[in-house]
Amino acid sequence: MLYNLHLLRSSQPDLLYILPSLCCIKKYKEKRIPVRSSSLPLFSDAMPAPTQLFFPLIRNCELSRIYGTACYCHHKHLCCSPPYIPQSRPRYAPHPAYATFYRPKESWWQYTQGRRYASTPQKFYLTPPQVNSILKANEYSFKVPEFDGKNVSSVLGFDSNQLPANAPIEDRRSAATCLQTRGMLLGVFDGHAGCACSQAVSERLFYYIAVSLLPHETLLEIENAVESGRALLPILQWHKHPNDYFSKEASKLYFNSLRTYWQELIDLNTGESTDIDVKEALINAFKRLDNDISLEAQVGDPNSFLNYLVLRVAFSGATACVAHVDGVDLHVANTGDSRAMLGVQEEDGSWSAVTLSNDHNAQNEREVERLKLEHPKNEAKSVVKQDRLLGLLMPFRAFGDVKFKWSIDLQKRVIESGPDQLNDNEYTKFIPPNYYTPPYLTAEPEVTYHRLRPQDKFLILATDGLWETMHRQDVVRIVGEYLTGMHHQQPIAVGGYKVTLGQMHGLLTERRAKMSSVFEDQNAATHLIRHAVGNNEFGAVDHERLSKMLSLPEELARMYRDDITIIVVQFNSHVVGAYQNQEQ
Repeated sequence: MLYNLHLLRSSQPDLLYILPSLCCIKKYKEKRIPVRSSSLPLFSDAMPAPTQLFFPLIRNCELSRIYGTACYCHHKHLCCSPPYIPQSRPRYAPHPAYATFYRPKESWWQYTQGRRYASTPQKFYLTPPQVNSILKANEYSFKVPEFDGKNVSSVLGFDSNQLPANAPIEDRRSAATCLQTRGMLLGVFDGHAGCACSQAVSERLFYYIAVSLLPHETLLEIENAVESGRALLPILQWHKHPNDYFSKEASKLYFNSLRTYWQELIDLNTGESTDIDVKEALINAFKRLDNDISLEAQVGDPNSFLNYLVLRVAFSGATACVAHVDGVDLHVANTGDSRAMLGVQEEDGSWSAVTLSNDHNAQNEREVERLKLEHPKNEAKSVVKQDRLLGLLMPFRAFGDVKFKWSIDLQKRVIESGPDQLNDNEYTKFIPPNYYTPPYLTAEPEVTYHRLRPQDKFLILATDGLWETMHRQDVVRIVGEYLTGMHHQQPIAVGGYKVTLGQMHGLLTERRAKMSSVFEDQNAATHLIRHAVGNNEFGAVDHERLSKMLSLPEELARMYRDDITIIVVQFNSHVVGAYQNQEQ
């Protein structure tokens, strides 16, 4: 979650308000060494991935200027008391028994008062090319051919991008075209307690969905090909960025689980019915994959590497938001708190946002009620505590997270028989409080159907890192203006601030500059991330703020925002309109 009020409203918004948490960087080391503003080793172990793009600056000790600037106080009255530092909420809340793992032994204020060093105020900013290289490092675009081999597609193409806050990034994304059926699959996956589960789900879920959509004859043909050793029919055509890797070590295990699934589908379906219910297929695919993740962890594997991998996948977790687009039929399956948002262009050219998913967390009253109904009445006060599942987990639906699904006996048995890395991990051995009637967590998705209209211009799938920083209406407006190149001008809102005539002139100049530079980004998702990270209180991208946010060491970046993953799907309005005309 991004807390940026101090950064936005400070007259000289340096990193003064965020460096106090640097004491957390060495929180696992018992001995602490006084840190000087010129000592680069402070950041050597915590160098963020983006800084590798401009490593020569770090080699020349430029990065130390960040710390030098931060330690210089521009507001003397703030030096009389410790500054308030809001903390970003992790998905897992630390239990009191393990609180020492999450906080430093002494406060930054006590630390710095006993060790004062002189510092020269210097400013450090990334240049625009450096900012662009960071923002564009993970961007990917795909344009659908005019004819996909079967019919004209209702999807023009999509843009996607990711900006990490965790190291390594815990978000994943996937996009693929269904080859044996019609339609396209796109999804974002938000991991927690590590990236193992989100990685596995991003690799496997689309295969489970595609198999669930296949007719009986095609399933038989695939099974016969496997039996006879013939080449398999390709099921999916993936659209991947080079960083979107697949785990080769687990591919055989994953294939065997998938094959067992389609064999069961063959046995259950006699081939009499040819109609495929997309909603039912999505729900079955989500639930079956989560069940396989759990089963693989319980059975284990003779290969020690694979055995540890399947346990890491099961004990970590991931939310998922997946869209299936087939002609004018749009299905969104959501598990967790990522979101799908439809961008609709009104007759006057303005933009409106239509939400196609519901967050599965404490802010959703129906989710809270569902949880309470699934457990005895004497657990009504403990099942959701402090807006978290059992006081620990923020999303109420997720893949993996077997600590909230398995019985206590099963957890102990798997951990004791597992590798030493798992048995020595305090988190895996920890049992959630008030854990009486598992499972408390499910991966079953909530599926929403929407029939596309000509005014439906695009779909945004994004993890909660975006929605925590921007309002849905602003998100849709920014993407809509970017895609159309048209800016629907609104009166400048200053939010109660006292603005001079000179400042208003500056805001108008910024607005004009933004209009002229709207095509600086060649990717709609990149353009949206630029606004999410760099917007000031007036809704304009502030390069100074953007530079500082992208310069943060990885241990600090997570305090101010989460990983951000975005997919922007653009629809072909002419094709959608033609579908409507055919049915009239």
